[in-house]
Amino acid sequence: MYFDSNIKLLRKRKHLTQDEVAVQLSMKRSTLSGYENRVAQPGLDILLLFSAYYAIAIDTLLKVDLSKLSETQLRQLEHGEDVFLRGGNLRILASTVSADNQENIELVPVKAQAGYTNGFSDPEYISELQVFQLPFLSGEKKYRTFQLQGDSMLPIPEKAWVTGEYVVDWKELRNGEACVVLTMDDGIVFKIIENKIEEEGKLILYSLNPLYEPYKIDVSGIREIWKFIHFISHEIPEPVIPENQLVRTVASLKQDMDRMKLVNSSQNHPPEGSPAF
Repeated sequence: MYFDSNIKLLRKRKHLTQDEVAVQLSMKRSTLSGYENRVAQPGLDILLLFSAYYAIAIDTLLKVDLSKLSETQLRQLEHGEDVFLRGGNLRILASTVSADNQENIELVPVKAQAGYTNGFSDPEYISELQVFQLPFLSGEKKYRTFQLQGDSMLPIPEKAWVTGEYVVDWKELRNGEACVVLTMDDGIVFKIIENKIEEEGKLILYSLNPLYEPYKIDVSGIREIWKFIHFISHEIPEPVIPENQLVRTVASLKQDMDRMKLVNSSQNHPPEGSPAF
């Protein structure tokens, strides 16, 4: 069992002393110290007390070595995403780490996306993806890179590689943020989101390409959300013409059309007295 080491780890992650936790749990500091050092064994009432305090299931406190989890997985637990506590509706993110225990960035190319929809929670499947590191990204956050399909997010070109930061609490998503969303019906999509979770339990997904209509999706049909960080592409996005240049371009085209109309008019209606052929 890992109860002793787990409650010590959780306390230190909250930057609390034994005295502070003991006061909040209405017990003596020496009693808490005994649990953390495995001198005393907790009864069911104590297990329930710690479970409620840390919002982590008893099964997790007893059976899971939290020190073996990645930073991302620990933050998920601390946000209440405990598969034991929540009846298995939520999960711990399947992830990989480097030889020096740093979070990898896994690559999900187009050809792997159908498999990812089914294997996203399978550690064995995730371990088979190619990985890389970006030194300018935070080591305390989890990132994954997905290859785009289609043209719905132009000017970001098709086949570009979009890196996203894993979102633990979807309710914190801000309107207008671009996200990679793993859906059960449409697979992996890259969209601008409008957060309607509190009011309707839904997200509204928008494309940058105006040819595509926005649509709503229920959160029950979403499995992962990755907030946009950057993209990599071998193609240069189409330039956006500045407004003043656009005005000059339109004016020039109008002048050309006026000249063409004048020429056509002179050809169809020759001046009086001109010889006829």
